[in-house]
Amino acid sequence: MVSLAVARRMALSFPEVIEQDHHGMASFRVQGKIFTTVPDARHLHVMLDAFVTHAVVGSHPEACEELWWGQRLSGVRVNLDHADRDLLADLLEDAWLRRAPKRLRDAYKPKRSSSNIH
Repeated sequence: MVSLAVARRMALSFPEVIEQDHHGMASFRVQGKIFTTVPDARHLHVMLDAFVTHAVVGSHPEACEELWWGQRLSGVRVNLDHADRDLLADLLEDAWLRRAPKRLRDAYKPKRSSSNIH
């Protein structure tokens, strides 16, 4: 279980991340690009590619489900009641890396040496 306060701190810990409103919900952005949103107090929407999304949902079905935006698979819906900190850290890191500009990715030092995603 991860609290929303902890999830928020985790998202904001990445370089150049800001929190901004997105249609009435919080979003976390790097250089204006959303990598995570907060639809309610118990869930996060984390923007991941299809490969990672399928892997995460397959290996953590209690905590993650596919997130669709119309006809497009856009990431995972994370249930904070069933996610642990390591899983959430990996998901947020992957989503941040997908959205961050090359100069930030090149300078970034991973916080973790192993991944729970795959």
